[in-house]
Amino acid sequence: MLGSTHGTLTTDSHRARAIACDAQPPPVVHGRPAEGADVDVSGRPLYAEVPDLDRFFRPGSVAVVGASDAEGRPNTGITRQLLDWAGRVGARVHPVHPTRGSVFGVPCSPSLSDLPEQVDLAVLLVSDPLPLFEELGAAKVKFAVAFASGFAETGGEGADAQARLAAAAERSGTRLLGPNTNLNAFERFREDLDGPAIALITQSGHQGRPVFALQELGVRLSHWAPTGNEADLETADFLSYFAEQPEVGAIACYIEGLKDGRSFLLAADRAARRGVPVVAVKVGRTGAGARTAASHTGKLTGADDVVDAAMRQYGVIRVAGLDELQDTAALLARARTPRADGVVICSISGGTGAHVADLAAEAGLELPILSAAKQAELHQWIPEYLSVANPVDNGGHPVGDWRGRKIIDAILDDPQVGVLVCPVTGPFPPLSDRLVQDLVDAAEHTDKLVCVVWGSPVGTEPAYRETLLGSSRVATFRTVANCLTAVRAHLDHHRFVRDYRSPFDAAPRTPSPSFRKAQALMRPGQQLSEHAAKQLLRAYGIRVPREQLVTSAAAAVRAAGLVGYPVVMKASGARIAHKTELGLVKIGLTSASQVRDAYRELTDIARYEGVELDGVLVCQMVERGVEMVVGVGRDRLFGPTVTAGLGGVLVEVLRDTAVRVPPFGEEQARDMLGELRGRALLDGVRGRPPADLDALVEVVLRVQRMALELGDGLAELDINPLMVLPRGQGAVALDALAVCR
Repeated sequence: MLGSTHGTLTTDSHRARAIACDAQPPPVVHGRPAEGADVDVSGRPLYAEVPDLDRFFRPGSVAVVGASDAEGRPNTGITRQLLDWAGRVGARVHPVHPTRGSVFGVPCSPSLSDLPEQVDLAVLLVSDPLPLFEELGAAKVKFAVAFASGFAETGGEGADAQARLAAAAERSGTRLLGPNTNLNAFERFREDLDGPAIALITQSGHQGRPVFALQELGVRLSHWAPTGNEADLETADFLSYFAEQPEVGAIACYIEGLKDGRSFLLAADRAARRGVPVVAVKVGRTGAGARTAASHTGKLTGADDVVDAAMRQYGVIRVAGLDELQDTAALLARARTPRADGVVICSISGGTGAHVADLAAEAGLELPILSAAKQAELHQWIPEYLSVANPVDNGGHPVGDWRGRKIIDAILDDPQVGVLVCPVTGPFPPLSDRLVQDLVDAAEHTDKLVCVVWGSPVGTEPAYRETLLGSSRVATFRTVANCLTAVRAHLDHHRFVRDYRSPFDAAPRTPSPSFRKAQALMRPGQQLSEHAAKQLLRAYGIRVPREQLVTSAAAAVRAAGLVGYPVVMKASGARIAHKTELGLVKIGLTSASQVRDAYRELTDIARYEGVELDGVLVCQMVERGVEMVVGVGRDRLFGPTVTAGLGGVLVEVLRDTAVRVPPFGEEQARDMLGELRGRALLDGVRGRPPADLDALVEVVLRVQRMALELGDGLAELDINPLMVLPRGQGAVALDALAVCR
């Protein structure tokens, strides 16, 4: 991680924010969108609220309810810490206790109504904070912190108690942090560190300790928000607030569950507009993790693939562990905007260089081959028999004297190089000492990123503790994996910011003509028949095959003549979900007799299975193309989701799908398809022509429009298969299932 920040550190992180902020959200007044702020087609806001939390983190006056100075009492230690913190931030403290005249020599008020002044923050050291909120409201207290546990994290009754607490806080007008939170917001932050800072959000205080400890390595922290159960103030509130603070270079989050998915995405959008990187550990990838998170904070963890996709959409960098959170957040907070994406590995060992290069390539980093001219330049100082193409094997001895700096400068001077990674597998003084000093000196004179992996398990060597950690320009790591993860996140973030266009800017504000047509087709609480579901698709301009719904064998024969042989015949009914398994689909029918026989067989099977039909569909047969699936689901955190993937009868076996949370634009739709393992099928394989990718993207976007406009009315939509025809010929929805809410 980057070391001490003493001295001047020039950073482009704030410059990058300005580039990303051409489309500014509307102004925010007192934590609420200003009058006339945009809402989407369903009436939901399109921009994040930014609560004014200045007086939370820097209050002018603080009430400590339940303050104590009796030795051995838990409240005594908390009161002492709050007094110390208030002294550092310049706040006046008013202890509140019904039976004490003073606490630690400070006069006590018997109740909130007896306070000598209006306070900004009340810290509630009581087991049941609910009865206090009427007094808090009457005293016009801006913020309150509740440490008490036993709420939503305990289940049913606790969740009900938390709901009552949240309602009381809303009525009072006092914003609440907690319950089930702690003192992390009132920690002692180092004030002797300069440069962009990390702001920290955690739902578990202990999980934030490793990031907080970065201060001991010279990395500045500006804020810590321990959100607890989030009865009122939530991760999204602090995310929006921190994104607006000029000193914040990155936001690090430990998230057990999200209170509201939409609010989180709006906050992430605000950070993306500002170019502020957000790095997050989000637990709940497994069933065990999800259950533990629910018991801890009482949050919904959400389907993890949806959470993952939603974070990617808005540039939130998801990492697996707290060590990655430390290193990635530190690098993103401090490093300049990259000048190139190329990464060069330079080591004193050919084996080390080859190993790290393999890992870097697997991590998706670009390792350019250095030009012949550059290699010739490096061979002035490195023996000819060593490879310097990338990775650069310097042989060891050249970096122990004047040649080392020449090698480093030559690599950094290459315009295709944006990052230099130097793994030092272990201390080898004096060679390693000279090497790291040269790297530190070179970093001071370049706008390229210089990363060092100090592999010694000891970590007490002066070369590490003093030289590397004393540098404000070198990014120092203890593991190769964390280094490569952070570098990849750094490059990805700046590419993301450069190209970012907020999906919310393009979200539909008013219903389309298609919406009015679709409304007439919806049947609340019912599953639509295939025929009705296809009419819904037609309303949104999604192509379906030529077909007719018939109720007799004679009508089926006439319909086949109009549709054109060969035809497909399918039973159509509101309660049929899997027609193929029931034998309710007949394909490749080429004559009137086959059509008559198929009609009788389909209706006989339906009668035997007890399936109610609204008729039999006689459909155009479409054969040549790639079978895909496109659908709409509902996530309990994020609402409507759009899924696309390989379709057909094996969709549940292959499970090759990608998901996005609306709204999203064309580029996100294309990125979504690029995530599929079977993406190459759309490009044409084994002599097949390329599929009409543009038509597929258009269907995805039209389905998204349906999801946004129909909102809660559309519980589920499944187009499978969507036959994507050869390039230029479009895509046809061969089957569809729709469930209305």
